[in-house]
This record gives sequence, C-alpha cells and structure tokens, in this order.
Amino acid sequence: MPDKKQNSAELELDHELPAGEDGDSPSAQGDSPQNGGAAAVAEQESELEKVKAERAAYLDRAARIQAEFENYRKRSVREQQEFREYAVADAIKTLLPILDSLDRALKTNAASLDDFRSGIELIDKQFHDALAKLGVEPIQAEGQEFDPNLHQAIQVVDTNQAADNHVVEELQRGYKLKDRLLRPAMVRVARRK
Repeated sequence: MPDKKQNSAELELDHELPAGEDGDSPSAQGDSPQNGGAAAVAEQESELEKVKAERAAYLDRAARIQAEFENYRKRSVREQQEFREYAVADAIKTLLPILDSLDRALKTNAASLDDFRSGIELIDKQFHDALAKLGVEPIQAEGQEFDPNLHQAIQVVDTNQAADNHVVEELQRGYKLKDRLLRPAMVRVARRK
C-alpha cells in the first residue's frame, strides 16, 4: 500500500501549477482578488485585440500576395504570347526574301527555259538556307537504313539492287527542327528477294 500513496503523491506534485514570478500574484501587485479578476479580464481583452490586429494584418498581407501572384500570372501569359508572336515574326522575316524572289521570277519573261530553271534553283537554295537559319534540317533518307523514328514506309519493294531494310527511294523529304522531328520522310523500303 505505501507504493500507491507514494505514486498518488507524485501525481499531485506533477499537476501542481508552477510558482508565479514576482509581480504576477494579485497580492504582489497590491490588488485585491476582486480587482485582480477585472484586471485579468482587461488584460485578456487587450491580448484579444492584439491577436485580432495581427490576424487582420496577416489577412491583408495574404490578399496582397495573392493579388501580386495573379498579376504575375497574367503578365507571364501576356509575355509568352508576345514571345510567340515575335518568334513567328522573325521566322516570317527570314522567309520574305524568298517570296520576293518568287514574285520576281513570275513577273519575268525568261528568254529560255534554262534561265527560268536556274532562277527557280536559286530560289530553292534561298529557301533551304532560310530554313537552316531557323534550325530546320532535312532528314537524309535515300540509301540509309530504315529508321521508323525518322522514316515513314509507304511501300516495301522486292529488289536485289539495295540492302535489305534500306531506303530505296525518298518520295517526300522529312525535316527536323534541331533534335525534334517536324515531319518524317515518306520512303520506299527494300526487301531482298
């Protein structure tokens, strides 16, 4: 039995309130117990007002941050749209000289078919140079081993003229923009007899 009494005494000591600091007790402040209650209520109301003011400040700050973020999001969308428009404008500026050359070629009365052909070849070279400036590269197909990532097989041809599973003929050239495939090359692929 002495153990139970000792344990209950320890529990009571654990639940005791800590001793107050000097000046915290009503008698130390010179107030009576009745005045101490009113002072405590006033102190709590004061603390409540402080907490309400802090809450209002935090809500105001959160609203401002939210508004700033919304403005940032709108500005970012607008800047992306402007970037796309100007990127297209730069690409078009690169292609305009080619259009000018085509217009001139159509207005010209070529003395011979050879002159007309050389003019068209010059325009074709201009166009390929402009695409190269934009980062567009043609895909090499003819004579290459068939690659389904770069080539689209339209037909398989039985032949002894080319190695098995190699491109025999390119029907439409494919293009890449840097490392990204724009369009696969349409090809005929060899199958050994």
